[in-house]
Amino acid sequence: MQHAASSALLVAGWHRMSYSFSDGSYMSQQLEKRIRKVHEIVGNANTTGRFIVFGSGSILLLNAAVYALSLDNSSSPAGVVASIPYYPAYKEQTNFFRSLDYRFIGDTSMWENTSDVKTNVIEFVTSPNNPDAQLKKAVLQGPFVKTIYDHAYYWPHFTAIPAPADEDLMIFTLSKLTGHAGSRFGWALIKNETVYQRMLQYTRENSFGVSRDTQLRALKLLEVVLEGEGKEIFDFGYKTMKDRWEKLSKILSVSKRFSIQQIAPRYCTYFQQVRGPSPAYAWFKCEREENKDCYAVLSAAGITGRDGNLFGAGSGYVRLSLIRTQDDFDLMLQKMETLVSGKMASKR
Repeated sequence: MQHAASSALLVAGWHRMSYSFSDGSYMSQQLEKRIRKVHEIVGNANTTGRFIVFGSGSILLLNAAVYALSLDNSSSPAGVVASIPYYPAYKEQTNFFRSLDYRFIGDTSMWENTSDVKTNVIEFVTSPNNPDAQLKKAVLQGPFVKTIYDHAYYWPHFTAIPAPADEDLMIFTLSKLTGHAGSRFGWALIKNETVYQRMLQYTRENSFGVSRDTQLRALKLLEVVLEGEGKEIFDFGYKTMKDRWEKLSKILSVSKRFSIQQIAPRYCTYFQQVRGPSPAYAWFKCEREENKDCYAVLSAAGITGRDGNLFGAGSGYVRLSLIRTQDDFDLMLQKMETLVSGKMASKR
């Protein structure tokens, strides 16, 4: 809103009518340069020697990565795993496409103590994790294990940046960088050229690449982000999220019935200081046995969230979004305060 004019676009009706750019590519070289520059300034990912693939949001790239890492005509499909609580799309997408080359086989812990994995396994690592905002590392190791790092929330307004991510396959999204989820734009940083070519093939077969209009919008937005080396947007984002987390934490601090996850302060290389939590989500837990359907408890209080069952964690948990509009967040706080204080009053 504060940069409405500089971030706006006006595109003539005859402009950008072709599938591809003048060089025959489906990806804007200028946009790729801006992406590399943003990562360089923020210090959240090493782009040196990495190939970049664009996708219609990171959601398309998740399955593109699974496809690229699976082996064609293998005697058995690759097993896709993620650590509970995990982002539901990993399971939902893998099951939906019903590929002969891969299938979702559950929680990473099933394989954690297996010293000799002789089947191909693809592990999703979400860092910071969705829903609990913890910084994660791969659990499984070995020659048959391949890893996809989902770094959608690895930006200074959601987490401290202790060091640049430097994994072989990393996925990011504009929706969590600038909030423009509806533009549907994500990108993957890939070290291995064969994996890059397979992901590129997937996106071309799927949709002929990302809309050129979307790429133009993303380019314009990143140019605004880069003004002042991102200080304005990341300062604003961090202060907003930190304030929301502190307000919710304060309300729940007096409750023995409900809790949210603990997040330790960390040193952030971007802000060059130790900083407190500012997560995108609160991983809300109902502590009492009689409240084992936590989603129903919150729904009855007029509070919306996502059931913990979707994340593989059971009905005792609910994911609450802190990236709502300010009005929605304030309303959630009011309802939460009523829920907590009301139950405390009944106990007295």
